[in-house]
Amino acid sequence: MCLALLVILLHCSSLKAREVFTINKVEIRADPSLQVPNGDALTILCIADISKSGNFMIEHHFTFFKDGRILSDITSLQNRTEYKIPAARFADTGEYVCMVKAKEKKKKSEVMLVKVTGLPKPKLTALKNMVTEGEELVLKCEVPEEAPPLTFTFQKLLTPGGPVTRTKKELEKNFTTIEIPVEPGDKILRFQCIASVYSAHGMQESAPSDVELVTVVEPFSTPALVIEPSLNVTEGDNVKLVCRVVVRNYDIEIIIQKDKVILNSTRGQNTLTYFTKVSMQDNGNYTCKVELGSVSKEKTVNMVVTELFSKPELIHSAKMIDEGDWLQLQCKVKGLLPVTKISIKTRYLGKDNLLNDSSSFITKAHVNNTATYICTAEINGIIKESDPVKINVYAPVSIPQLWIVPSVRDVILGRAIRFQCQSMYGTPPITYKFFRGNKTVNSSQIFNKLPAEFRDKPTEVGVEQYSCEASNHHSHIRKRSRELNITVIAPVGKVNLISVPKREVEDGKGISFRCYVETGSLPINFKLLKQNNRKPISEDTKMDTEVIWYKETWSKQDSGEYFCEASNPTNIVQRSDVISINVILASWQKVLIALFVLVIIVILGCGGCCWYLWKKRKAKHPSIEMSGSAGVTNSAGVKLEPRQNSDGQYYPGYMDDSENHMKATDENKDSGENRYSSTDSW
Repeated sequence: MCLALLVILLHCSSLKAREVFTINKVEIRADPSLQVPNGDALTILCIADISKSGNFMIEHHFTFFKDGRILSDITSLQNRTEYKIPAARFADTGEYVCMVKAKEKKKKSEVMLVKVTGLPKPKLTALKNMVTEGEELVLKCEVPEEAPPLTFTFQKLLTPGGPVTRTKKELEKNFTTIEIPVEPGDKILRFQCIASVYSAHGMQESAPSDVELVTVVEPFSTPALVIEPSLNVTEGDNVKLVCRVVVRNYDIEIIIQKDKVILNSTRGQNTLTYFTKVSMQDNGNYTCKVELGSVSKEKTVNMVVTELFSKPELIHSAKMIDEGDWLQLQCKVKGLLPVTKISIKTRYLGKDNLLNDSSSFITKAHVNNTATYICTAEINGIIKESDPVKINVYAPVSIPQLWIVPSVRDVILGRAIRFQCQSMYGTPPITYKFFRGNKTVNSSQIFNKLPAEFRDKPTEVGVEQYSCEASNHHSHIRKRSRELNITVIAPVGKVNLISVPKREVEDGKGISFRCYVETGSLPINFKLLKQNNRKPISEDTKMDTEVIWYKETWSKQDSGEYFCEASNPTNIVQRSDVISINVILASWQKVLIALFVLVIIVILGCGGCCWYLWKKRKAKHPSIEMSGSAGVTNSAGVKLEPRQNSDGQYYPGYMDDSENHMKATDENKDSGENRYSSTDSW
C-alpha cells in the first residue's frame, strides 16, 4: 500500500515539472459586427483555446494582421485580447487574422473580412469668393478622416445643360485642387464635390459636400452694334457701323468683322466705327467682338442690301466654235437706272484685256480667239461683272499617221504591239480611235500635241490591218489614217528529232535523221548538232516544217548524242530532246573477228597437244638412261657413258645396241603393245 502511494506521488511531481499544454484553436471576432458604418467604433477580439496539464500560467503573444500586414502585438497572461478602432474608416476594410504564440507553439485564426460602409462628407473650399470673368477659380475638396487613394468629383451646378463635372484621382493625398475657368455670362457660381474610393473589397461613395457659392464680376459689358442709316440699304449707299461697350478701366480690344473678315479694330477705347459704300457683296451678318484675355463677348446684326441693278449677263453664240465661223458676244444689264459704262474683256491668269467698250462684239473665229470672256457694267459707282464664259475655237484635225514603236516588219504571235497615232494639226483635245480591221479596239483622248498610244496582241497568224481615226470638237471633220498591214508570225513549237535506224548503226553504213516542228511560221532554219560541238553538222532553211538529213558512211568516232535546233524569223530557237547514236561493228567485221579467234583457238589447241606429247616423252627418257649407266665408273671414280671404257674410250658396238634398243621400244609403242615392256627389259 505504501509502495503504491509512493509511485503516485512521484508521477504527479513528474507531470508538474513538465507543464504540458496545446493550442486547440484561435478564434477572431468583430464587435459589433462584420459590417460597420463609417465613423463607428470597431473592436477586433482574439481568443485562444488552450488545453493544459495543470493549473499553471502561460504568457500569450497576440499578433493582429490586416491584409497581411501587422497591426498590433499584445502580450498577456489571459487567453483573450482585443484591438480597438475608435472610429472605423473605409481604409479599415480588409481581411483580419489573429496569431497566438505561447513559448515555442503558435497558431493562426481563420481569415475574417470586415467591411466599413460609407464615406464622410467631404469639405469643399473656394480660395476666392469673388472672381472676374476669364479668371481661373481654384477649388479644394478634402476628406481628412480617410486615407488615399481617393477619387474626387467636382460639380458645377445650375448650368443650362445640367451639372458640369470634373474628376481627379489622388493616390497619395486625401485632398485635391482643380482650376475652373470663369465663363463670360456667369453671375453666381455654385459648386459641390463628392469623394469615392475603390478597393478589392468594393467601392464606397460619400454624400455631396455643402454647396460653395462664388460671385462673378464683369470686366466689360456685352457690346452694342448699330448700323446707320438703317439695317436696310441700297447698293451705292454710304453706311456707318458703330460698336459701343461699357468697360471698367480695362485695356480691351474691339473688332468689327463680316463673317471671318476683319473690317476694323481698336484697343483701349470703348467705341469703334466703320464706314463703307455698300454693294451686294456687303449683304450679310456683321459682328462686333470685344476681347480681354480669354474673355470674349460679341454682338451680331444682319444688314440687308437692295440690288441697284442686276449682275450683267454675257450672251454668246456657242462655247465651242469651228474655226472660220462667227464669234458673237453681247452684254445685257437689267436695272432701274441707265448704265454708265459697259465693256467686254478677255481674262487670262487673272489679268483682263479690253476688247470693246460696247455691249456687243463680233468677229470671224480663229484658234487665237480661244479665251475666257467677261463683261462689266457700272451704275452710280457700282461695278459688276458677269460670270466668265470660256469660248473654245477648234481647228479641224489633219489625217492621222499610224506607226509601230519600235518599227518592225514582222511581229510575233501573242506579243503586244505598241502603236502610235497622231494628227499633226487640230485643236486639242483630240479623240483617237484605234481599229483592227473594222473593229474598234480602243480609244484615247489627248489634251496636247503628243501622239496617242495603243497596244494590241494579235491572236492569229497572218496579215492584220490596223488604222486609227482622229476627231475633235470641230462639228464636221473626222479623219482616218491609211491602213497599216502587219505580218504576224508564230515562233516554232516543239522540235522533234528521230533517226532511222534508231540508236545503233553498223560501221560503214548510213543513217537518216528527220527533224520536224509541230507549229511555226515559214521559212524555218534547221540545224543538226552533236553534243558539246558548237559547229552544226548540217544546216538547212526550208519552206516546210521538216527536214531529212542522210549520211552514207558512219564510223566509230561518230558515236555520240545528237539534237536538232529550229528557228524562224522570230529568232526564237527551240531545241529537240537529245538522242544517242551508237556505231557498232559491221557483219563482215564480226565474221572476220570470229575466224581470227577460231584460228587462234586451233593454234593454241595444237600447241597444247604437242607440248603434252613432248612432256610425256621427256618423262620416259630419264629411266632408260638410269638403267643403262648405273655403277659404271673409271679408275678415277668418274662416271662413264655407256659406250666408254674405264679409260674413257668409246666401244664401237655399244651405241648401236643402245639405238637398236630404243628403236625397238618405239616400235613396240607404235604397235600398241605394252608400253612398259621396253622398260621392263631394262
